[in-house]
Amino acid sequence: MSIPANLRYTHDHEWARLESDGTVTVGITDFAQSSLGGVVYVEAPASGGVTAGSSFGQIESTKSVSELYAPVSGTVVAKNAELDGEPELINTDPYGRGWIVRIAPAGDLSALMDATAYEAHVAASDH
Repeated sequence: MSIPANLRYTHDHEWARLESDGTVTVGITDFAQSSLGGVVYVEAPASGGVTAGSSFGQIESTKSVSELYAPVSGTVVAKNAELDGEPELINTDPYGRGWIVRIAPAGDLSALMDATAYEAHVAASDH
């Protein structure tokens, strides 16, 4: 299981990466995608406000439908249109081409877990 050190993480298994332009790219973790199984559909906004910890969309897999939760409050400025035709990118490249949305944040990422804390969170929830 991959947990990149340069990302921040939520307890709900989303990741967030602060980009050089100040936006935050959001996706689900390797742990989350492997738990879900084959992703078949992603519902996420292309624009609009989101609140940290609140649902902003859904991800459907061969096993279940799960909510997506915003890691930060702000405004969605982009949705990954590639996922419309290739939702399986979340399975094959969760930290790259499988990103879900970009958010112009209203705050910073300091409330999120770093890779070490997230690794411990996954280990504790894996029992």
